[in-house]
Amino acid sequence: MLLAFSVSPTGSTDESGSVHEAVAAAVRVVRESGLPNRTSAMFTEIEGEWDEVFAVVKRATEAVQQFGPRVSLVMKADIRPGFVGELDGKVARLEQAIEKS
Repeated sequence: MLLAFSVSPTGSTDESGSVHEAVAAAVRVVRESGLPNRTSAMFTEIEGEWDEVFAVVKRATEAVQQFGPRVSLVMKADIRPGFVGELDGKVARLEQAIEKS
């Protein structure tokens, strides 16, 4: 499964309105998991089996809870049994399709 998620505390954690410290705590959890992952400006994508992916998302959410009394979590999943390496594979196929046109 591929899972894209965004987790952050509601409200800001510094004077500028940024939540980057809280998000950094979540991304650290993801990177330490050892699962394939990628972080962009708005989402972190993680690839693995259902139980292991959701366990990482839970730990990342718990890390963010240290920064405020309320947490926002948004998730989108692509569940395609039997496929691995899709974190890069889907993007490679997209780039190939763009080059054809």
